[in-house]
Amino acid sequence: MAKRFRLLFFALMAVALFALAACGATEEEGNEEPAAEETEETTEGAEEEEQEEQVAEGTGELVVYSSRNEDFVNALLEKFEQDTGITVQPLHAGDNAVNRIKGEAGNVQADIFISNDIGALEHLRLEGLLEGSDPEGVESIDEKYRAEDNSWIALSARTRVLMYNKDLISEEEMPKTIEELTDPKWEGDFAITRGGNGGMIAHVSALRQELGDEETKEWISQVKDNAGAILEGHGDIRRAVGAGEFKFGLVNNYYYHQQLREPTDNNVGVIYPDQGDDEMGAVVNAAGVGLIKDAPNGENAQAFLEWILLPENQREFSFESLEVPINPEIEAPEGAATISDYKTHDMPLSKLGEVWEDTRELIEEAGLDLDL
Repeated sequence: MAKRFRLLFFALMAVALFALAACGATEEEGNEEPAAEETEETTEGAEEEEQEEQVAEGTGELVVYSSRNEDFVNALLEKFEQDTGITVQPLHAGDNAVNRIKGEAGNVQADIFISNDIGALEHLRLEGLLEGSDPEGVESIDEKYRAEDNSWIALSARTRVLMYNKDLISEEEMPKTIEELTDPKWEGDFAITRGGNGGMIAHVSALRQELGDEETKEWISQVKDNAGAILEGHGDIRRAVGAGEFKFGLVNNYYYHQQLREPTDNNVGVIYPDQGDDEMGAVVNAAGVGLIKDAPNGENAQAFLEWILLPENQREFSFESLEVPINPEIEAPEGAATISDYKTHDMPLSKLGEVWEDTRELIEEAGLDLDL
């Protein structure tokens, strides 16, 4: 009896399992086509969601060429990587960055150019090597400090000044105009940069507008002979003046603020030249960013422009070097004069690019080498 019961039980279980399997098969067969559609839609939706996530979070890389000091740029680029997830490949090429971008015109490698000279940026735009854009936040920069097509945007200003060592010379004794640097009384007392420095090129361009080419060439020749040293960059000048190797030097104003922060050799002062009613005013240039035409990582380049225009990043761009932000809503470094605090030369920054190449040639013709 027990045996028959067990056989009956197993038979009933087998029937039940068969019925369940048949039911499941029927449901799967009935839903076969919708299930396939659902899978396709899900895959497409996942791809779209992944693309949106990539744009939002950032993937791939951004190639940045820079002519600025590495110390001013690296922290900024590291912050961009952290904020966006986009990997930055930087090339710190100094003044050779412009020629490199021009040489790669048929095989573009860079996405963004960070320049310490608006003249160089405008020159590249006129050569057709920069691309117009309309990034969010661009209206925070006055139109006179960006290209007409927004292919370059200035972010921080620098002014040509005379930084002096207070232990060697007083403010009253200092020359008050740039033209005075040709006076034999200052022979050997000051330092300048090589001719190819971006600040020097912009300064000479302004002098050409003010004095004309022949008088400017004469100024360059006399200043070259009068200078105690021609150094690679402004950092070399500020340290030499701070150490008392020279009474003063011709630098961009933020180098004065950098020297003030040094633990030693910081007893320095500054003269903003040519401030008289009949004088030209101090020469202003700016640092900024440009969008390379046909950038290989175009979307990431656009993302960088919008990122750099965020107030906190505009501040980051200028504060590492102690420059003055172009955006009036961004506070200037402590103790720094804004460009509205003194008389400035009236040459528009955009005009620097039109004469950039000619100015380099004129500097060489006057006898001041572009490179050491």
